[in-house]
Amino acid sequence: MRAFVAVVEEGGLSAAARRLHVSQPALSQTVSALERQLGVQLLVRSSTGVQATEAGMTLLAEARAVLARHDQALAAMARHTAAGGSVLRLGIPLELPSNLLSRPLAELAAAYPETRVQARHLSTAQQQAALLADELDVGLLRERPVGDELDAVLVAEERLGVLLAAELAAGIAGPEGVRLEALAGLDWVGFPRSGSPAWYDELTAVLRSHGLDLGLPAPAGQSLIAEVKLAAVAAGGAFALAPPDWSQPIPDTITWRPLTGHPLVRRTWAVWPAASRRRDLGRLVAAFEQPTGG
Repeated sequence: MRAFVAVVEEGGLSAAARRLHVSQPALSQTVSALERQLGVQLLVRSSTGVQATEAGMTLLAEARAVLARHDQALAAMARHTAAGGSVLRLGIPLELPSNLLSRPLAELAAAYPETRVQARHLSTAQQQAALLADELDVGLLRERPVGDELDAVLVAEERLGVLLAAELAAGIAGPEGVRLEALAGLDWVGFPRSGSPAWYDELTAVLRSHGLDLGLPAPAGQSLIAEVKLAAVAAGGAFALAPPDWSQPIPDTITWRPLTGHPLVRRTWAVWPAASRRRDLGRLVAAFEQPTGG
């Protein structure tokens, strides 16, 4: 709600992201997830910014009222809690299933209202280093760490499909999706190996086993944001990988198709220091472990 209000008030994602101190891709994912949850279009996006639809203006009034009541409740409860509370430092990758964090964070807030979550967008390798350096309390990683210093639990599995230019997809997609070998000759819009070495090696091994020449790896430090994927795919000579419920709006010139046989599964692990005895962290991890029913 707060993210949506900020986008409308600022008139654009970039300004709202600066106001909220989050990345623009993360903010875009949040708003897109809200639109999917409500089943309506809230914003009209253009080159000059964003504007609320009629449904968006209705939500804006309700959201402001909800947030005002929320802030009032927190202020009223402040005298019953210890000064300052505690901070739970959470690392998250660039892309996550839209509903992965909502229930665990809600359960954490209900059980430990004094805990404030501080999220940082980091690659798997950066999160692992930060966990070992006591700069994060928990992270969401694409690979399970090796060794005894960190504990982990699997929290998500996503069957990746492929993003292709619509005309290209029409020519190579079958009734069950696209065969990996049909992508031979196209460039893969990939991520740098340094970001998640084990996941990168697993993924590229599967691609190469189906005859794909991946060419030069992406430069270290390059962020595989949605705009990069879509721009490269739209040109018609490249493909990108994405889950079926990808949170980004896909233009009409691009289509998502499943991969035949589902050969690529992206896993996400919740990882935390094995020596941690924080009860709020334990509550968050327990919420991740509970079945979602989906």
